[in-house]
Amino acid sequence: MTRTVYVNGEYLPENEAKISIFDRGFLMADGVYEVTSVLDGKLIDFAGHAKRLERSLNELDMASPISMDDLLEVHRELVRVNEINEGMVYLQVTRGAPDDRDFAFPDPEVTPSSIVLFTQNKPGLADAPAAKKGFKVISIEDIRWGRRDIKTVQLLYPSMGKMMAKKAGVDDAWMVEDGKVTEGTSNNAYIVKDGTIITRHLGNEILAGITRNAVLRFAKEAQMKVEERSFTIAEAQDADEAFVTSASTFVMPVVEIDGAQIGTGAPGPVAGRLREIYLEESRKAGI
Repeated sequence: MTRTVYVNGEYLPENEAKISIFDRGFLMADGVYEVTSVLDGKLIDFAGHAKRLERSLNELDMASPISMDDLLEVHRELVRVNEINEGMVYLQVTRGAPDDRDFAFPDPEVTPSSIVLFTQNKPGLADAPAAKKGFKVISIEDIRWGRRDIKTVQLLYPSMGKMMAKKAGVDDAWMVEDGKVTEGTSNNAYIVKDGTIITRHLGNEILAGITRNAVLRFAKEAQMKVEERSFTIAEAQDADEAFVTSASTFVMPVVEIDGAQIGTGAPGPVAGRLREIYLEESRKAGI
């Protein structure tokens, strides 16, 4: 089946979709994005993604090309026409396509923002085999720009990190700055020590994950202790458990860091319970 995508107000077959070569997302990485998961044909935490999208646009002084109500309807229509039961909806907004390449921002009254959405079908997303065995990760230096709290399309270094991990025969990489873990290449990082869930505090150094926010809320509601602070790789290697969260992996255990086994070397009970709670509560709240 040919996938239907959405480009600047039109629903199109994917092989007919086009953007200008002058689009600033293509030329300058001048754009932001969101990825919303779909479970049981419903959108997971759409409101959180929409709110973060608005924040990213505001931080970059970029105009939104669509209202959040209309954006929800586009998401739902793409899920419907592409028959997505489990998967993701990718959204990207750029500063648009002026007549020529220029470092200066174009006038938004003359050059409207561009918007693209497409779906990714991922059967078995909630029952990923990796959740039963856990991720292995390596640590790499974090050399990204300083505004990681804005969800931009500047993903070259995270992609390089994924490839470093692949070359090392593991699943992902955790980035380290000034001796402390910031986050994974596409996820937020956590450790568990003596029953306390520890994850880096929010700031410009990391993305405020939508799944992160939900998981921490569920943890507190379940009377789990949460501490938001930075931690080192050595501290992570000495932890009882470790895990990551993201819209595509939900809660994913981490069982090895830089070759050192974490805890028992198997997914731990805290990560396992949080994954159960997250999937259960998210399915109830899906729209």
